[in-house]
Amino acid sequence: MAVINSALEGIIVLDLSRVLAAPYCGMILADLGAEVIKIEVPGKGDDAREYPPFINGESGYFMSLNRNKKSLTLNLKHPRGKEVFKTLVKHADVVLENYRPGTMDKLGLGYGVLKEINPRLIYAAISGFGQSGPYASKPAYDLIIQAMGGVMSLTAHPGGLPTRVGSAIGDIAAGMFGAIGILAALRAREVTGKGQLVDVAMLDCQVALLENAIARYWATGKAPLPTGNRHPSITPFQAFPTKDYYVICAAGNDKLWEKFCQAIGKEELVHDPRFESNRLRTENIAELEPILFEVFRQKTTAEWIEIIETAGIPCGPINTVDKVVNDPQVRAREMVVEIDHPVAGKQLIHGVPVKLSDTPGRVRQPAPVLGQHTREVLQKYGLTAEEINLLAQEGVV
Repeated sequence: MAVINSALEGIIVLDLSRVLAAPYCGMILADLGAEVIKIEVPGKGDDAREYPPFINGESGYFMSLNRNKKSLTLNLKHPRGKEVFKTLVKHADVVLENYRPGTMDKLGLGYGVLKEINPRLIYAAISGFGQSGPYASKPAYDLIIQAMGGVMSLTAHPGGLPTRVGSAIGDIAAGMFGAIGILAALRAREVTGKGQLVDVAMLDCQVALLENAIARYWATGKAPLPTGNRHPSITPFQAFPTKDYYVICAAGNDKLWEKFCQAIGKEELVHDPRFESNRLRTENIAELEPILFEVFRQKTTAEWIEIIETAGIPCGPINTVDKVVNDPQVRAREMVVEIDHPVAGKQLIHGVPVKLSDTPGRVRQPAPVLGQHTREVLQKYGLTAEEINLLAQEGVV
């Protein structure tokens, strides 16, 4: 039986992506052990290298999305650059890009061309709206997708302005679904021997994240409205104002509701006909909320968490980022790690969320500086030092 150190050991990914969605996808694959070669424009690189915050001149934004990768600079508009790329494709398992649909075809490097060079190639294209449909040629960023995908219409307090989710979930969801698609295609290749096109649209992924909002629309014929920090279908399942801040409580069934009422000293609510079932509690939230708010304002967040946790009810604080990175559970699970960047120095970054018992993913190296691995990669795949020098003189690398 073969032994490997990481799940994707031996998988070679040519990562042509920039900014967020596809770089996040490439980072997931790199964390799981793939050799991810980030191909960047000579002298400029990924657009994200220009995004703040900057640490010793290096973009913290870029570094948070491109760890465990190698950086190769290559001008894909130059004829020699195209030749070099095609040489790399012969050895690759995956090409990952997030250009607007049609861009790679214009360069003469689309899936139709590359699959002839390497029939086993998985070609993953992440775009705003996908490779087909009336919006296919439109550009997109996370904000556009959050708006068009419906999540902004749900993220607000009742009567408030539609609100962007603070994390770029339009991009991140596409990156995660992209990684799932690539892994599925790699599994299919084990059976068929052939690669395929993985087409991931940010808008598609955002629609997939709407989950029960679509069910609620279908059931009622009405577009769901924002509900603030409470769940639209489960009650109580929300934030409560305390003496000093807020606490989150989630009583997801009638048994927990009974325990919840006992814990907060409101046993009479258990048999109140307005609140006897989850359905009634949700329908009568306007009557229940003021009662609960008055109770919760009498103690601090810490006091309530101790009381409610002791009763066995899911609850927690609303942590700011400084608290998250110092949380003992987060630390115990190695979800923040320190890494030493050659220019920016020590960095605190998020860890790998998928915990594999035998072939764990890990943060092996920081994000690369622009072109850091150009010579290493090109020599590995057959070019001589003299050939690389000539490519550099011609502005190809």
